[in-house]
Amino acid sequence: MGKDLRTYLQELTQKYPDEVVVVDREVDPKFEVSAVVEKFEEQEKFPLVFFKKVKGSEIPLIINLGASYNRLALAMGSASVEQMEKNLAQMERAPVSLCEIPPQKAPVKEVVLKGEKADLDLLPILTHNELDGGPYVNAATLICKERKTASYNMGIYRHQKQGKRQLGLMINPANHASYVRAEYEEHNETMEVALAIGHHPALILSAVTKQPGIGGELEVAGAFLQEPLEMVKAETVDLLVPARAEIIIEGTVSPHKRHHEGPFGEWPHYYFKEGEEPFIQVSAITMRAKPIYQSIHSAHFEHNVIGAASRLGSLYRRINEAVPSVTAVNLPMSGAARAHCYISLKKRFEGEAKQAALAAFITEPSIKHVMVVDDDINVFNETQVLWALAMRFQADRDLVILPNILGSHLNPTSYGYNRMQKGSMETKLIFDATKPLPPYEFPREAKAPAEIMKQIDLEQYVRAFEPAKDYETITA
Repeated sequence: MGKDLRTYLQELTQKYPDEVVVVDREVDPKFEVSAVVEKFEEQEKFPLVFFKKVKGSEIPLIINLGASYNRLALAMGSASVEQMEKNLAQMERAPVSLCEIPPQKAPVKEVVLKGEKADLDLLPILTHNELDGGPYVNAATLICKERKTASYNMGIYRHQKQGKRQLGLMINPANHASYVRAEYEEHNETMEVALAIGHHPALILSAVTKQPGIGGELEVAGAFLQEPLEMVKAETVDLLVPARAEIIIEGTVSPHKRHHEGPFGEWPHYYFKEGEEPFIQVSAITMRAKPIYQSIHSAHFEHNVIGAASRLGSLYRRINEAVPSVTAVNLPMSGAARAHCYISLKKRFEGEAKQAALAAFITEPSIKHVMVVDDDINVFNETQVLWALAMRFQADRDLVILPNILGSHLNPTSYGYNRMQKGSMETKLIFDATKPLPPYEFPREAKAPAEIMKQIDLEQYVRAFEPAKDYETITA
């Protein structure tokens, strides 16, 4: 049996049962689901939450699956975030061809609804945050084909429910699907799409990888799954769709047609953007007999973590191609896991740090500030990174300012050609916090000898404090 959401949930509950909580009482899809998750977040707890009864729908719901790097590392067969980053980068280099199966063997074809029966009201679509423009499908991978080449492209975008058979389509201008849609519109042609909801985390992670051209994400999903991704023909559009998904929504995007969309709480934890956007006219919904709907906790921890995990792999791969001395990459939560990027490298030549930063900007347009440090700094320890910035960086020599570069239009400070107008450009900064190479003699860091540190195993030295045994000694 192939991997999917259910095989992952089975593995998760067996290995980390404390990571999953269940809500049996009926909850309102408008705000209440998100409020429950936000309550956990206030306590610095980030479990996967399974809601059995959502008002207005017969379909149960999961949310917050991607709020833990450890849960995503489990999905990727990795022991740590650092290892997951390198594993993802390696797997991206070895895409796996798709495997088409017949409809009768595809779980997502157990229920097929077309035309008027393809009613979005059947799904427990959530309204997440207080000022959202309405309910949103936000954990679906959108699949489309490039007009010229028929190459499959996959990404995750926001889809406002605008009617029983209409979903909004708001895509970041820097994302490849935006170019795909624009090409169809320039030729006055309809674009066919499919939204896949509920699958193994590998599918979502692959959808937000940064591939060098349009397409390739589905094959990368196979690499992440470590088996071919099973696909099946859609019902009403000329696309292959993930056969083991929980739910598929099929539809078309007509050229030059727009509908008001937004606002929506986004990854910077702000509301943005609203206005006239393209939309999807739903033509079919297929699903399992007893499907599970999946949502992402938008503008909160899950939104940041699940979006950052596979980007780390893509960044490591692409930076490594430009600067082979890179040792690690991090997208810290201080930048909402998008805007800040920390890179460590084993510096061999002056200028490498800036080269690595430029590769990061090209790979992920949402990155605004890059800090490059030496390989003795742990980029997953923000205190160490900021210490290196304080002690190894001088702005007149080590700061690079790059204005008017395509960035994230969702960042509240991004600007247009006229700086007083909102747009999709940003001013990027490179902080080179690496030490200069010899013959310059940089002061040595004060610490114990490395050979002694290697010999120390704390479990062989320490034990728990025992008041009856130790109090008198300590207070004597």
